[in-house]
Amino acid sequence: MLTKKQSELLRFINERLKETGVPPSFDEMKDALDLASKSGIHRLIIALEERGFIRRLPNRARALEVLRLPESSTPSGQSRGRFSPSVIEGTLGKLRPSAASAAHADDHDPAYNVTIPVMGRIAAGTPVSAIQSRTHTIGLPADMLGNGDHFALEVRGDSMIEAGILDSDTVIIKKQDTAETGDIVVALIDDEEATLKRLRKRGASIALEAANPAYETRIFGPDRVRIQGKLVNLIRKY
Repeated sequence: MLTKKQSELLRFINERLKETGVPPSFDEMKDALDLASKSGIHRLIIALEERGFIRRLPNRARALEVLRLPESSTPSGQSRGRFSPSVIEGTLGKLRPSAASAAHADDHDPAYNVTIPVMGRIAAGTPVSAIQSRTHTIGLPADMLGNGDHFALEVRGDSMIEAGILDSDTVIIKKQDTAETGDIVVALIDDEEATLKRLRKRGASIALEAANPAYETRIFGPDRVRIQGKLVNLIRKY
């Protein structure tokens, strides 16, 4: 499922191709989506291309081809009545344990008696456009999870390294829409960007704090951030 902005851009490109046979320019796309810069359009195009909705034709300027449209036109993030993690798409290789984790995940080993979905990639760095994508499932021992529903994400970036979370680690997230100060959470910003950060409540504001001095703490109003879940464990591959 696409985010609102991704869906809007895909429809705009498709309609322009139908009308004129020529894709819109980056400036036209920026204006149509009311974005501040063309870098946001570039990011959306990459996400649509990775998801298989569009293709950029080589050696041709402004050459875009719409391969398919989403089955549902309802963007992710608009339905607030139920929890649905909106995260970064991706695939995982074979998972192996870190010293802090239990053991490698194996769907066929009876010891791994709980199956959870891998929902793709999450940014532990500069947030990127969020999409919802279940890539596959992994089996885990029940004592790694505890009560509640869970999902897994592969980490991209280095902003949480001082919390022991490295690039390419797989984090196990308990689904919940609330968290306490100090919790490491999956946060959805403006229904468009997902990131893994430590939550700090500062009066009426919410701070998303990195565990790397190279990254600044970002502060948002409470209406701009939705908690998608809380970190409960991680798996590291070697």
